[in-house]
Amino acid sequence: QLQLVESGGGLVQPGGSLRLSCAVPGFRGDLYATGWFRQAPGKEREGVSCISSSGGLTNYADSVKGRFTISRDNAKNTVYLQMNNLKPEDTAIYYCAASTYCSGNFNLKLYDYWGQGTQVTVSS
Repeated sequence: QLQLVESGGGLVQPGGSLRLSCAVPGFRGDLYATGWFRQAPGKEREGVSCISSSGGLTNYADSVKGRFTISRDNAKNTVYLQMNNLKPEDTAIYYCAASTYCSGNFNLKLYDYWGQGTQVTVSS
């Protein structure tokens, strides 16, 4: 069973930065594409970004383009989400998930394994 463990969430002021990590202990990181999703209170879970297993393909939601950067270090079995210029509307629980490939439509049904999530709060 593939397990994903998110970390790096927290409270940050608007305009600040956070880096989220998604670790997959015990599994080769280059076997799976990885996506980041978020869910705010009262809203549906939405795709934020994804990266292919090799790292050669990335996709971003329009709302985070130019502010968020996804990357991966397969030697460490870890995927990162660097979030800059954070806004209050970025407040949500952020989840990472594993899939066969990275698709720009962020179809949740394509992701078979999910982490428990990490809270990101952007507030002054």
